[in-house]
Amino acid sequence: MIVTLKNKEISASINSFGAELVSLSKGETNYIWKIDTKYWNKTSPVLFPIVGRLKNDSYTYNEKDYALSRHGFARDHEFKVIHQTETKAIFSFSSNEDTLKTYPFDFELQISYTIIEDKVIISYKVINKNEVEMPFSIGAHPAFTIDKNFTDYTLVFNSKEHFESHVLENDLFSGKTKNILSSKNTIPLFYDLFTEDALVFKQLKSSVITLEYLNKPFLKINFEGFPYLGIWTKEKAPFICIEPWFGLADNHNSSGKIIEKEGIEIIASNSKFDCQFSIELF
Repeated sequence: MIVTLKNKEISASINSFGAELVSLSKGETNYIWKIDTKYWNKTSPVLFPIVGRLKNDSYTYNEKDYALSRHGFARDHEFKVIHQTETKAIFSFSSNEDTLKTYPFDFELQISYTIIEDKVIISYKVINKNEVEMPFSIGAHPAFTIDKNFTDYTLVFNSKEHFESHVLENDLFSGKTKNILSSKNTIPLFYDLFTEDALVFKQLKSSVITLEYLNKPFLKINFEGFPYLGIWTKEKAPFICIEPWFGLADNHNSSGKIIEKEGIEIIASNSKFDCQFSIELF
């Protein structure tokens, strides 16, 4: 089911399967890329209960082994719409027999989309329904339209940065880093940046990133509070993903114990976790 939100400025459409944002429009421009399966088959998947890949696609909890595929399972399940108005919708997905086989925790994941003026606010609420602590990660993976020359786009950060990206090899962190050439707080885009997969930043000072086209703002993401940021595309793909994360892929030396996993979040028993980011359109 597609749920569409509208105001006088923008519209947003969300697929209840995965609670995935599939379009975000202002005027004649759709800012979310249109799927072309030769590049990728998603538009904006939600990453839960892990971000990235686990070593051997598995982890250990309480001395028991579990298999869990890259980015987790939330993106592959139907969500219920539990609230809807013209400008806001809340989607809910809860643990079930299938999820308990790979993630032994009772939870509810709520994802809300709210449009205000020319901005959409995307909120995540993770509810731990267990009598024990619950480890988890959550992240966003929106793909934004690049329909002109890729090298005419630039990423502009709101603080001066030393752009040190953590290198992925076969979807796991290698322990290596590489410095991204930049001028002050900007990263000019070109496809060779992504020959080793995504750029991953762990220690940014910035909380806002603007995608500019020919030095003019195209869209702006405020990801204040998110500790990690991924940026990704494929060779010649007409999109750029800007991904705020609470969580990371494993590294080659990971112990496999989910409680020890780098970037893991822990929710106390019968408690909840909230975070949000926004996308502003120009």
